[in-house]
Amino acid sequence: MMTLYSGITCPFSQRCRFVLFEKGMDFEIKDVDIFNKPEDLAIMNPYNQVPVLVERDLILHESNIINEYIDERFPHPQLMPGDPVMRGRGRLVLFRMEKELFRHVQLLESADASSKEQSKAREAIANGLTMLAPAFSKTKFIMGDEFSMIDVALSPLLWRLDHYDIKLGKSAAPILKYAERIFQREAFIEALTPAEKAMRR
Repeated sequence: MMTLYSGITCPFSQRCRFVLFEKGMDFEIKDVDIFNKPEDLAIMNPYNQVPVLVERDLILHESNIINEYIDERFPHPQLMPGDPVMRGRGRLVLFRMEKELFRHVQLLESADASSKEQSKAREAIANGLTMLAPAFSKTKFIMGDEFSMIDVALSPLLWRLDHYDIKLGKSAAPILKYAERIFQREAFIEALTPAEKAMRR
């Protein structure tokens, strides 16, 4: 059985929990308090961070690597596009998300970031999401009409907009409507921790 070491408020852990529930398979989640980490976490992940996935003698870290492994190991429902060209495009979108959005999320999650750095991070995320928004008036999900791993990756940020105090203008309305579609998925709801549920006002 797979065991996921998951931060109860960690957006990257939320991605992995979401995929595990989408797959509807047997797994165990071990909740990790990121302010009081277990000693064995640093042994499993040299960066001493969650999420970490353990399956027999395999140990993986980094949410996108974990999620691609789960998707290949349990191919139904398939979350990365089946077509190699679309899969390549999907990976590129994931890479851009990490570079242009989630590196700012890491600043907002960091206890060491200054208020000025966090303010800049909020602004960068708001601008990035506003630029993405028009695409959602034409498609149901990021890669078209099919829900995919790329939607999984973005969803924890959208869930935390209030929590991070990120304000989006009217032009971002399509991405907020898209977010509500994701939030209604059964697997998304099941994957939320009590602490995450409390993030939405």
